[in-house]
Amino acid sequence: MEQHPLTRNEFTRIRLEKLKALQEKGKNPFLHEKFDFTHHSTDIIDKFEELEGTDTKIAGRIMLIRGHGKASFITVQDSEGRIQVYVRQDAIGDEAYEDFVTYDIGDIVGISGNIFKTKKGEISVKASEVVLLSKSLHPLPDKHAGLKDPDLRYRQRYVDLIVNPEVKQAFLIRNKAIKAMRAYLDEQGFIEMDTPILGTIAGGANARPFVTHHNTLDIDMYLRIANELYLKRLIVGGFEKVYEMGRMFRNEGMSIKHNPEYTAMELYWAYADYQDIMRITENIVANMAQVATGSMVVNYQGKVIDFTPPWKRISMIDAVKEYSGIDFNNIDTDEEAVAIAKEKGIELTPATMTRGHIISLMFEEFCEEHLHEPTFVTGHPVEISPLSKRNPKDPRLTNRFEAFANTWEIANAFSELNDPIDQRERFEAQMKQKELGDDEAHEMDEDFLNAIEVGLPPTGGLGIGIDRVIMLLTDSASIRDVIPFPTMKPIGKKDEENQGL
Repeated sequence: MEQHPLTRNEFTRIRLEKLKALQEKGKNPFLHEKFDFTHHSTDIIDKFEELEGTDTKIAGRIMLIRGHGKASFITVQDSEGRIQVYVRQDAIGDEAYEDFVTYDIGDIVGISGNIFKTKKGEISVKASEVVLLSKSLHPLPDKHAGLKDPDLRYRQRYVDLIVNPEVKQAFLIRNKAIKAMRAYLDEQGFIEMDTPILGTIAGGANARPFVTHHNTLDIDMYLRIANELYLKRLIVGGFEKVYEMGRMFRNEGMSIKHNPEYTAMELYWAYADYQDIMRITENIVANMAQVATGSMVVNYQGKVIDFTPPWKRISMIDAVKEYSGIDFNNIDTDEEAVAIAKEKGIELTPATMTRGHIISLMFEEFCEEHLHEPTFVTGHPVEISPLSKRNPKDPRLTNRFEAFANTWEIANAFSELNDPIDQRERFEAQMKQKELGDDEAHEMDEDFLNAIEVGLPPTGGLGIGIDRVIMLLTDSASIRDVIPFPTMKPIGKKDEENQGL
């Protein structure tokens, strides 16, 4: 009868038996609390001439085993890279070698030994002791086939990082870019603050929130969709430059550039306007690119994106005119705008039957796809900008901008509305939009209104979607490639058995 290949569960059973045998001999690997290693793999390789012949201690995961009777070669992977280890029976002892040959790919070991170069010229460590620090109970994916299924890679990022070490590079660049952002803002005199993640009102943006319930207070609460309104309260209280970097939560669709929880940075600058915010925005992003990648010019999916300031600037109405041929400077009424929208095939709802909403819809339909180079789009209609200051030359528009790169919005900013009477009217208009079916319309926030009635100075504000910027800096095709543990739909038990490693 033909023997079937071992299943995953049988592989696990065999490894469990090996573990049990070691434990019965009093060699339980999980009892080791620490291992004091002296070098990473790259330390030894980069400084070989200096370290050759000296003793070392390394630690990592076995990724390759090549046995030759009484001697074996293994490849050990640590956080920096990989290095070869030569293990001889006469060097570590008969009993230790007997245990060693039962070790599997994926096991974590500590190695003591001497640094040398093999006859073939490979820098290696000649082991004098091999300590099993953790037993891997599941086999890693085949070294040739690897872990290719994107869904499985995102679900089991820990395995993805082991077998696809190049994945780590995106997260290292992310770390450098975020550090660069913080360092730049700190140098500019901004103070990092913390604001609530749970609130009784989902404010600061037009988005659908996640709803939860506080048992003690017996009230529904919301995960924040933005931290804007709390940071503005700090400006009211006397801070002049504040920012916060953290997670935001929006109960909306998922795509290659949308994850329900994502990282954003918002800043507020008293006595500044949206023109000042434009300049700091391009400087922040350019500095992130320079520090994290070594250049302000990046390649993204075959396209060159140059973040070097100054960036292109265009008004929303001028963009619509350029790419659709419709000049809204010559369209003054909602009725005219609705007729143009229908002519252009724009889908309307009762909540979007105004000139301002239609300008925004036309921009999304005809313009965004052309905004490849970093570009500031200004002059958003007041209907879609409930927290922005009106443009004094045309009160139908606001002193707001969105920053685009690779056709994506990466930042949103404006001169903040500090007129409490106008703000109340905007909130009331938003509540009417909600009654017309707009689930993303802004809630009425009486405490925030009270705050700006106390007095909000002229202020510029900014929000940057950090994950999208990191995608551009790392040439990542999906936002899931730059979030270590992206949101995933749970899988059933049967799927879990099929997808486990």
